[in-house]
Amino acid sequence: MGIRERLSGNEAAATAMKQINPDVVAAFPITPSTEIPQYFSTFVANGTVDTEFVAVESEHSAMSACIGAESAGARAMTATSANGLSLMWEMIYIASSLRLPIVLSLVNRAVSGPLNIHNDHSDAMGVRDAGWIMLFSENNQEAYDNTLMAHRIAEHKDVRLPLMICQDGFITSHSIENIELVEDEKVKEFVGEYHPEHYLLNDKEPISVGPLDVQTYLFEHKAQQAEAMKNAKNVILEVAKDFEKMTGRKYGLFEEYKLDDAEVAIVCMNSTAGTTKFVVDNLRNKGIKAGLLKLRVFRPFPVEEISKALSHLKAIAILDKADSLNAAGGALFQDVTSAMYVNNCHVPAVNYIYGIGGRDTKADDIEKVYEDLLEIVKDGKIDNPYRYLGLRKEAK
Repeated sequence: MGIRERLSGNEAAATAMKQINPDVVAAFPITPSTEIPQYFSTFVANGTVDTEFVAVESEHSAMSACIGAESAGARAMTATSANGLSLMWEMIYIASSLRLPIVLSLVNRAVSGPLNIHNDHSDAMGVRDAGWIMLFSENNQEAYDNTLMAHRIAEHKDVRLPLMICQDGFITSHSIENIELVEDEKVKEFVGEYHPEHYLLNDKEPISVGPLDVQTYLFEHKAQQAEAMKNAKNVILEVAKDFEKMTGRKYGLFEEYKLDDAEVAIVCMNSTAGTTKFVVDNLRNKGIKAGLLKLRVFRPFPVEEISKALSHLKAIAILDKADSLNAAGGALFQDVTSAMYVNNCHVPAVNYIYGIGGRDTKADDIEKVYEDLLEIVKDGKIDNPYRYLGLRKEAK
């Protein structure tokens, strides 16, 4: 039986970290993720965990310390947001290329500039091709659950890749919700101990970490990373099955909400899914067959599965909370439409850039998207596939 509690998303992430009790946490504060290491530091101070907490001078140093710890054979975690992730950028790539299963809580926030501390997904989208597994969380419960599953996924022998758990800054990170925690002993058993195969402090196997990788080897090593990312998809599902047995909570690569018989649907990630579910329910009451596909696993991208799930629809809208500034739509839109194309699935699709810099996205806005989709179904026309949602007219 789970433990009922009321926690913010940041508290939920910190609580999961406490239950995992990693060997090392290295962190530097940045809004809105600061509370995660702040809460966790209290667990260190009062002896609840025996983690080595490293207060560093920058986010670049935080990821560097995690890389050093994991290379030495320790289980390491950290948290950051936006510009902090940007400062980590060099080390983000090094962590994945060294196949170090570091776990990072990313509280999504707009990347400067201009300076903005509120939510969008520009930070996560900036590192989408860095070789990290990326899980997105609709609410506080999912942020907690994803964190508990993270090490089992990242440390799997067929994966060995770093993993980030994303949640929306302030929207979930600072909002308090009812949540069901897993008992400490069950978490300990579920996550297990970390026993890396190769590590620097193993005196029986001297190794080098981070050597120069010249043209003779780098290509093959990148191909190995790509293969590990493919393997991660099945591992994510295997871990989710074990998690469901323990908690009763079921997770897949994505959630299909009233999608089976839907005619029009939205594809989105994180907290926007909650608003969209509310709109879908209202539209269903009016006899409109609306649905939702909420993506949970963004990397690896579930190409075949998404194509199959969307193939029966008459029109879809993909919502991106970050603009790729490429005049060709956001990252999620490009991934979804590419997946459908290569699987010979041709459904009219439009892209909406929304919520930039924390711009509110209300139920009325989401309903307008469904109205647009119904017009596409009716007329069979898409005048402009690249659209904005919630943008003031004078800003166009």
